[in-house]
Amino acid sequence: QVQVVESGGGLVQPGGSLRLSCAASGSIFSVVAMGWYRQAPGNERELVARISSSATIYADSVKGRFTISRSNAGNTQYLQMNSLKPEDTAVYYCNVIARTGRTGLPQNYWGQGTQVTVSS
Repeated sequence: QVQVVESGGGLVQPGGSLRLSCAASGSIFSVVAMGWYRQAPGNERELVARISSSATIYADSVKGRFTISRSNAGNTQYLQMNSLKPEDTAVYYCNVIARTGRTGLPQNYWGQGTQVTVSS
């Protein structure tokens, strides 16, 4: 079993910064990729950023403002969010793609979500 826990959300004024953290633990054999998604009321969940050993990708809407990173151990990730805008308001979810054994396909694991509100 894999547990995914986010932290770091909150209320911030436009132009401000927040840093989200996510830690994956449990029966992890290897982490393939880690990422952040967000979902605003009435909208579908969308990819914000994802990082793996081969690539780092960002949604166009956050390029130049958000930075995703992983710890050296590989099971913790961060999302540094700068120059926040009201349209960044959403519940942010941590996603981990991981294997729990030497064989078998990687599976998706999700955190419970953390609210980010950008408002004056």
